[in-house]
Amino acid sequence: MRDNIRALVEVATKAFELEGPVYEFGSFQVPRQQRIADLRTLFPGQPYVGCDMRPGPGVDRIEDLTDLSLADEIARTILCVETLEHVFDVKGAAAELIRVLAPGGTLLVTTPFDFSIHGYPSDYWRLTPVCLGRLFAPLEAVLVGWQGPEKHPHTVFALCSKAPLASRYVERAHRFTAAYTQCCRAAGGREPLPRKLKRWIWSCLGTRSERRRWREYHQVRIGLDESLEGARPSPSDVQPPSRARETVCQD
Repeated sequence: MRDNIRALVEVATKAFELEGPVYEFGSFQVPRQQRIADLRTLFPGQPYVGCDMRPGPGVDRIEDLTDLSLADEIARTILCVETLEHVFDVKGAAAELIRVLAPGGTLLVTTPFDFSIHGYPSDYWRLTPVCLGRLFAPLEAVLVGWQGPEKHPHTVFALCSKAPLASRYVERAHRFTAAYTQCCRAAGGREPLPRKLKRWIWSCLGTRSERRRWREYHQVRIGLDESLEGARPSPSDVQPPSRARETVCQD
């Protein structure tokens, strides 16, 4: 798991006030990643079940994501981070996640895009923002985002909600957008000096694609689905993006 993914989950947990029971699919904690991969600490006191296809650290249940043994609508919150690229039947997995999500529940999905081929145990797909939107279109609301250049994002994610939507859904969506935009901007400012120097060199001397990739690494775009276009949070909340469907941050 990458640092930006844990930060994304943490921001979403606070902005959407996520609650249990929480089911994490793909919860196996790879060696030397426990510090950032243990997402249970973000849900203190909440029922939390870690599911994966193999036993190990962080795993409470052995489950096949394309054929879950869980009852319908059992999970109030579902986390599926850095996992769908390892599932060959990705459409079947999406259908199962939708099935076990409780009414009014929230599903958070992340997947790498511009990233090396990796195991755990196999790596099949790179899913675009449009693909995530289509996979989870049966849900009531889908908030899709990505980080990095528009044509070569390094991370793609979706926050999906099942009907009925909470009365404060729009407010929470805008709160999440503002908070994660700020989080990405701050991450760029905290980069170690050697990485900043490397990014500066590539942004000056690399190919056009490489320059953009390094220059826009911390850029994030988040788009609301069309049913929420033009909606605004309450005055007590954060300022909404200047455009209804998209906000952009670039350090």
